[in-house]
Amino acid sequence: MSVSLQDQVVLVVGASSGIGRASAKLLAREGARVMASARRNERLEELRAALSAEGHPIAIHAADAGVLSEMEQLAQATVAELGPIDILVYATGTNTPDRAMKRLRPPIWDELIAVNLNGAYYITQAVLPAMRAAGHGLLVYVSSVSGHTPDVSGAAYQASKRGMLGLAHAIRVEEKENGIRTCVVCPGLVDTEILDKRPVKPDSATLAKALRPEDVAEAIVAAAKLPPRAVITEMTIVPTYL
Repeated sequence: MSVSLQDQVVLVVGASSGIGRASAKLLAREGARVMASARRNERLEELRAALSAEGHPIAIHAADAGVLSEMEQLAQATVAELGPIDILVYATGTNTPDRAMKRLRPPIWDELIAVNLNGAYYITQAVLPAMRAAGHGLLVYVSSVSGHTPDVSGAAYQASKRGMLGLAHAIRVEEKENGIRTCVVCPGLVDTEILDKRPVKPDSATLAKALRPEDVAEAIVAAAKLPPRAVITEMTIVPTYL
């Protein structure tokens, strides 16, 4: 039997669009007490208004995942407003059209590593001590198929997404005795705004067959509803045409 998410405190980083936004919606509809965070406050306000109209109020907090102090403040604000964090969903990320090594420059590399990987560590280290003290917690990271399979997404993107797998698996091994579980979700092509940062966006026929953010969000919710004795350490979800 699946575990109820009613009144569990869930922090979603990257909730302004795509998979993060879809996850925040589904989790709120499951009865979770959601803190939705992203850089774009106006998007967060829109999300809060939409969910409130459905009868699912959420909290919001604008923060930049790539800034350590802002992630620490986010963790503190979540606890202050909603209580101890039970689940973290790290769903923010970025890419660049300048992905090829001929065009990849240090500032671009630094941006991708900061958002895709450093931010995951920053918020994790901010929430771990309380989870450790409570004896439970679930950390969900949205990586990519690029995290385990070489492709043309670029060195910076692949390095950051592979690093996320390493981060998650290391935490699980170190913290499993403290009741802390980790799950890495590796989606294939998903129709989200990040596709605008590709050198060439997929054509309409390909996008019609791509995953939707809600598909990945459903997988995240399913992982979150497993009992504490079980964990999906890593899952890959891809469009069926592959």
